[in-house]
Amino acid sequence: MKTVALAGSTGLVGGNILTTLSNLEEVNTIHAFARRELAGHAKLKAIISSDTATWAAQYPQNIDLLISSLGTTRANAGGLEAQRKVDYDLALDLAKAAKAAGTKAYVLISTTGASSASSFAYPKMKGELEEAVKALGFDHTVIVRPGLIVGARSETRMLEGTLRHMATLMGSVSGNRLKDFWAQDADVIAKAAVRAGLDCVEGKQKEKNVLISQSDIVRLGRTEWVV
Repeated sequence: MKTVALAGSTGLVGGNILTTLSNLEEVNTIHAFARRELAGHAKLKAIISSDTATWAAQYPQNIDLLISSLGTTRANAGGLEAQRKVDYDLALDLAKAAKAAGTKAYVLISTTGASSASSFAYPKMKGELEEAVKALGFDHTVIVRPGLIVGARSETRMLEGTLRHMATLMGSVSGNRLKDFWAQDADVIAKAAVRAGLDCVEGKQKEKNVLISQSDIVRLGRTEWVV
């Protein structure tokens, strides 16, 4: 039985990760960080604090796997610097706490095109985070790079909303053939992240650093997914 920590549990992908973990027999406890109360799950041990600066200090012992789907938008955060405090600083602080506590495997939900050499702020930040967490030296570090994330968000983003609607339409008329190479459903991303992480914990993954691309997401999260 595995014990998992989850950061970003109230987001679109994170909420699906929480549901996926809750439905797996091999997972017995989920320590989920959040700023507000979470819906009840039998396996859930929520770590609730509106002050995210305290989260790293509350990281539990005896965690097999940490999955981080932390993320916000520049608009919601109030600027690039504030966004970086969540997407980079908080994510890295939790990764450091996990490493110090003896967690062996780490999964990061990143983004397609992430690169520290990018001239664009968001993929550059995500690329810098990828490099920083790999440098911590977990037994296994899994980087998941989805394309456009398809699913119902609580907030409205006009351009993304239009693209998500287009992706959903393409998926419905083509059996996902015209969608999967550039946009993936949030629940499929979640399942791929969980499966990749548990494979590391269970000794099925031998590589130290693992990159899960969009095609891998579809394979792990839908094609090969078995409950």
